[in-house]
Amino acid sequence: MLLPIVELIEQVKISINTITAAEAAIKCKNEQGIMIDAREPVEYEKKAGISTINIPRGLLEMKMLQNYKNENLAIFIHCASGARAILAAEQLERIGYKNVWAITCTLEEVCLVC
Repeated sequence: MLLPIVELIEQVKISINTITAAEAAIKCKNEQGIMIDAREPVEYEKKAGISTINIPRGLLEMKMLQNYKNENLAIFIHCASGARAILAAEQLERIGYKNVWAITCTLEEVCLVC
């Protein structure tokens, strides 16, 4: 039986750290972390939060391992709706990052604080 994406997101959400954009902005600054936008470059070019790094979800594991070797780095991930951020956070935890947070609000809310 195929698992609908909505159900998958809800299952994954239980096992990862989630945070609002406002909380993430404060925590990211305090912990000297990074804010990753997991959307595609075309989406990122149209609208992006200040101080965010665009790494599309499809390249995330490879790019992170190349550029960010500290497994304890505070990582905050957002997208347009929260779905890709949740799946991306799960993947980063799976490869060994220990301080990963998925921002679960909309892009508009992220852009207001980042």
